[in-house]
Parts: sequence; structure tokens; C-alpha cells
Amino acid sequence: MQRLDGQVAVVTGAARGIGAGIATVLRAEGADVVVADVDGEAAQAAAVALDRSEEHALAVATDVTVRSDLDTLAASALDRWGRIDILAANAGIYPHIPFAALDPTQWDELMAINVKGAVFAAQACLEPMQRGGYGRVVLTSSITGSVVGQPGYTAYGSSKAAMLGFMRSAAVEVAGSGITVNAVLPGNIRTPGFGELGTEHEQAMLNAIPVGMLGEPEDVGWAVRFLASPEARYITGQTLVIDGGQVLPESS
Repeated sequence: MQRLDGQVAVVTGAARGIGAGIATVLRAEGADVVVADVDGEAAQAAAVALDRSEEHALAVATDVTVRSDLDTLAASALDRWGRIDILAANAGIYPHIPFAALDPTQWDELMAINVKGAVFAAQACLEPMQRGGYGRVVLTSSITGSVVGQPGYTAYGSSKAAMLGFMRSAAVEVAGSGITVNAVLPGNIRTPGFGELGTEHEQAMLNAIPVGMLGEPEDVGWAVRFLASPEARYITGQTLVIDGGQVLPESS
């Protein structure tokens, strides 16, 4: 695939974990990267890690539940580089909440960050993409909710499935503008949050993954990089599972 030199990528939730992995791959492939995260200091540190000169990386503190923040994010990318070619809408949370204990506040917060955050980010980046006649939107969904279920993740799974409903209709709506909308569905990825679950949980997950290892954030990054490429022009409204084969076995 051709490199992404000269393209501008916006990545939300990019200060750590999967978002940082996506940003790292896109920068390595030549894109100028806007690192957006609710933690402004962490976003700045991540941007410096991508490019010490900060010529090709820009940090923007962004709360994805606030539409004006996302408008500012898009404006910052345009002020700096004059275009937006790629949006990796990755920001999200994954709290473990038993179904019986789920309250309206928790539900609203999760949907606001995971679903509205992706929709608002896509809206904010849409106009410059349409103006340029080109765009690649890649959502970070999950195998949970979209393919499989897990106790304690009814709200999370609902949000990740909802993202795919948005993706399919949005893909049809913007197809005539040279914009594609797709999603990656990670399985168990080694992130700081995953590590907090403990070694027993990690071993249980490893036992369920046919390739015998956890994914790394960059594994998701490479999948995003493919869907964000010019070569993926004929793929839209689709999902790509990155899970080491976890969803394949009929029984465990």
C-alpha cells in the first residue's frame, strides 16, 4: 500500500491503549496525526512521543461527549494542516457493570462516550472530507456486543453494537462523497486497563484465544491503517475482527 504522506489523521482517545497504537501506526506510515483525548496532558505527551518536533503531531484536549469540543478538534486540524483525511473514532470506556445493577446515569455516560462520541466526531470531520472528495472513517467497536456477549458488559456491548448500526447507515449516506465508513472489532488487547484485571483473568483470556497470545494496540492500528488506505476504497460499511481467532471455536 502507498504511504500516508501528506494525509491528516484525527484519532480520538489517542493518549493511551488502542488509540495510542492507532496513532503510532498512522504516524509511522506518514500521516500527520491529531492526538485527541479528554486528558490534555496525556495527549500532549503522546503527541511528543509520536514526533518530538511536533511538526507532524498535534495534541488537542477533547471531551467527545461535547459537540463543541469536536468542532474545535476539527478546526485545530484544519488550522494546522488544512485538511482531514482520516478519522479513527476510538474514544470509549468499558466498565464492568452487572445488568441488575446498571443505573440510568451509568447507561447515559457509556452511550454518550462510546456512541455519541463517535457520531459527533464523524459529523465534525464530515464537511472537510466532503470538500476534499475523500475520507476514511474507522470506528473502534468490539467483538463484545457485536459478535459475542459477556456477563457484566450489557451496556458496553449495547454501545458497541449501536456503533455498527450508525456505521452502516452513515456509510450509505456519504458513499457518493468519496468517504468510506468502517469499523474494527478488537478482542482482548493488552492495554493498561486490561492489565488491571489481574493475571488470573489474563490466563483465562489466553486459554480462549486460538493463536495463544493477547493482541497489542498496534495490531488494531494496522487494521485501521488498512481501512484508512486509498486502496480500501471499495470497502465501506464493513467490520474487521482483530481477536486472534477468539470468536471461532464452537465450544471451549
